[in-house]
Amino acid sequence: MKIGILNGPNLNLLGSREPEVYGHKGFEDYLQSLEQRFPEHEFRYFQSNEEGALVNALHNFAQDCEGIVFNPAAFTHTSLALADAAKSVDIPIIEVHISNVYQREGFRHKSYVSPAAKGVITGLGLQGYELAVRALIV
Repeated sequence: MKIGILNGPNLNLLGSREPEVYGHKGFEDYLQSLEQRFPEHEFRYFQSNEEGALVNALHNFAQDCEGIVFNPAAFTHTSLALADAAKSVDIPIIEVHISNVYQREGFRHKSYVSPAAKGVITGLGLQGYELAVRALIV
């Protein structure tokens, strides 16, 4: 199975940004461990701080992959464009958040992407990505 992993703004700083919230590991290192854990599956990865690039990546992943693990980051709570893009794809999306958004500021409790997602994983750190992959391959 080919799985797209899509990360939104500021997730390029994982490992150095607010490590008490997001941990000390960069995503590229974590991606290598995912690839080792699931050698029978192919992963495509894209990260951007730009909303339009994420919309394009969702469209591209929908044509090339069989499922998407998507962490829209701050755009979760603001982007109708990403919500519409997520609704427009015809493959399952699992929404992932590293931190527990419900333990954070109130504005983070609303996700525009969740209605288009097959499921949502929040607050389990980077392990949420592995759980999302497992949900997609079942």
